[in-house]
Amino acid sequence: MSRISVRGFAVASATAVTTVGAVVGVASGSTAQPAEAEATASDATLLADIPAGQQAQVQTSSLEQQAQTQAIAADNAAQKTAEEAARKKAAEDAVAKQQAAQEAKEKAEKEAKEREEAKKAASRSETRDASSFATQSSYSVAQIQAMARQMVPAGQFQCFSNIVNHESSWNYRATNASSGAYGLFQALPASKYSSAGADWQTNPATQIKWGLNYMDSRYGSPCDAWSFWQANSWY
Repeated sequence: MSRISVRGFAVASATAVTTVGAVVGVASGSTAQPAEAEATASDATLLADIPAGQQAQVQTSSLEQQAQTQAIAADNAAQKTAEEAARKKAAEDAVAKQQAAQEAKEKAEKEAKEREEAKKAASRSETRDASSFATQSSYSVAQIQAMARQMVPAGQFQCFSNIVNHESSWNYRATNASSGAYGLFQALPASKYSSAGADWQTNPATQIKWGLNYMDSRYGSPCDAWSFWQANSWY
């Protein structure tokens, strides 16, 4: 029997059932409606009306749509994960670069400081100490300046000289009548010079030694001391 004949048979049967039900209902006074029987027959007809191949296609289409939806959701999730990982990696790289730059800066500053200290040490090793000069009863400005040139590093001498010029004009016996400041550097109190030698009152080399130590320890160098003096008119 063909698919068409089956469908026709189902329709005819449903019609017959509907008709008989209607007649019986009228005869017996039943309130049942013919539409109910027709609906039941129609459902049976619709189920039988869809070929098996088309049912498979409908199911396959539904599965493909579900798979496509899941694939889109998976792609979106993967993209979100990748973007988050990229942002995290960029932040970590930025922190690493900043840390590397800071470490490089600190290293460069340390090396520069070490070179400066080595340079100062080398300069001092080439200078003479106050005790290496013969003691005299008096000293001229030229003699005192010659001493200073041999005791002060060459690159610092001009700054050193500028301060002495302003403080005492290279007079190792210069005394401030009002304050008592004394010597080449107008030390106050004057007894500060004693840390460099007991002959500080009469020996300019001892005063130069004290002045150079003072500038190095307080400011770092005579040129740093001179920079401070220019800004404040004292040091």
